[in-house]
Amino acid sequence: MYYVDQKQINARLHFIPVIAEALRSLGAQADKHSLIAHLAQERALYLAIEVVTDVGSLMIDGFMMRDASSYEDIVDVLKGEGVFSDDLAEQLSELVSLRRMLTQNYMEMDRTVPLRADLEGIAEQLERFAAAAAAFIEKELEPFAASE
Repeated sequence: MYYVDQKQINARLHFIPVIAEALRSLGAQADKHSLIAHLAQERALYLAIEVVTDVGSLMIDGFMMRDASSYEDIVDVLKGEGVFSDDLAEQLSELVSLRRMLTQNYMEMDRTVPLRADLEGIAEQLERFAAAAAAFIEKELEPFAASE
């Protein structure tokens, strides 16, 4: 095990409720077809992706002692280490796959239709991710806390 930057991980995990609230609010909006609503969805989804990949990278650096080869690989490595279920891994992989579109192909997006219909579901996935990551970290660090 390398150094686990719990401060950085916890800061990101504590930001997840903010992103989840934004996703739920955007999902409940009546006017999901406006340009502003679409741009807000883009930003909220981008933040959701970044929090998953940031926390995942920090966990991999601290616990798994290897590097992920891509953003999608971060989710695969965490799934392989038992951080979360196959079901959640599939959902997070789908979310992370949006990153290229949001960061590189944003000019080509159709902004006349909602980006995603399941924003509330993504909020729930983020909350499940946060709980799973926190539980994994606690379990992995427990032997070290006992020896202090």
